[in-house]
Amino acid sequence: MSDKLGLKELIAIGIGSMIGGGIFSVMGEANAIAGNATILVFVLGGVIALFAGYNYAKLALAYREDGASYTYLRHAFPHRPVIAAFVGWSVIVGYIGTLALYAYTFGSYGAAMIGFAGNYFVRTTLAFAILSIFLFINLKGVRDVGKSEDVIVFSKVAIMLSLGVAGLFFLHTEHFVPFFDKGYSTVLLSGAIVFVAFEGFQLITNSVVETDNPERNTPLSIYISIIIVTIIYITLALSVMGILTFEQIQAAKEYAIAEALKPVFGEWGFVLASIAALLATGSAINGTMFGASRMLADIAKDGIFPSILSRRNSRMIPYYALLAMFVLSALFVLYGHLEGIIAFSSMTFLLVSIAVGVANLMLRKQTDANLLIIMVSLLLMGSAVVLMICYLYGNEPQTLADIGLIYILVALVFTVFKVTGHRSIP
Repeated sequence: MSDKLGLKELIAIGIGSMIGGGIFSVMGEANAIAGNATILVFVLGGVIALFAGYNYAKLALAYREDGASYTYLRHAFPHRPVIAAFVGWSVIVGYIGTLALYAYTFGSYGAAMIGFAGNYFVRTTLAFAILSIFLFINLKGVRDVGKSEDVIVFSKVAIMLSLGVAGLFFLHTEHFVPFFDKGYSTVLLSGAIVFVAFEGFQLITNSVVETDNPERNTPLSIYISIIIVTIIYITLALSVMGILTFEQIQAAKEYAIAEALKPVFGEWGFVLASIAALLATGSAINGTMFGASRMLADIAKDGIFPSILSRRNSRMIPYYALLAMFVLSALFVLYGHLEGIIAFSSMTFLLVSIAVGVANLMLRKQTDANLLIIMVSLLLMGSAVVLMICYLYGNEPQTLADIGLIYILVALVFTVFKVTGHRSIP
């Protein structure tokens, strides 16, 4: 029993994985698209995540393996394993990108706190340091991950909620008028762009075999973690928009949250926001490294990745998968140009969530899932993807091109791996 994850640890992993560097970088972008209705963006993001989480929860209990989306698609398309295999590759690359994003954000805020804002060497050194710390924690074992996540997530939630609530006392209501100043469709569009800030609840299902009482704890932890994160995002959005004007938010960009706290706490507001950012990115690295490494190991068992990545020690820790995630995310940090990776991650997890919804639709007799809920989830996510592509094409064509290039590179590497003798990928 001591090596099993309970409800508290699972909620901590879900919250820790969702509240990472994303919220600190997407607030300004969400506001740029949706304007005064930015609050609804995070409400909608939470609703989409809850519907997507329903599909994951149902499939996780029907197929209790660590592979999550890959496993579900393998069962949904048993005669076309190439579908599950390619999705598996895409998801792992997406997780590597988000790990790099979290480490990069940690390094940026850490460097700024000690007086080296914008210094590449200091930022990169701190990013490598935080990745190394959580690699060590994950190599130690399941309970160490759960305990460390409990402490970090509790502290992070307490600080971020306190900051958000404090900001509510300094609101300027005129900042919200007119509410839909940029139109209605921009809310759904912005919800798609910021989906990366909700990505992470899927990692709960990656540890279903290490979960105590999964029938209760797996779905409950998914829903509770999404609801808590949504409340935090809404509170922060209210504070930021109520304190800063649209122009001030756009000038601050990823520092919008820190900038909004200056009228409340003075210069200490930046320090408090930076501490929250460090805790947020640290726990996100912890949770993502834990869940994604287990997914990578489970996929590698089927020959989709090199078989060495499937090896686990006597404590069932996938040490080679952990090392691979560490090295590849560190390389992304060295690269330093993460804008395309952020957009790729958001798009990838939306597309993968759609694929999981399709899998739940095809396997609903086994999962005992509600058809109406599945169809609503597919409609919401499908609309978000279409709007996101249209927006990027019209406003950020280079980012859309970068996303396409990453998919092409993943497809090329996947194809080379497939044709060099890995018969499990027909």
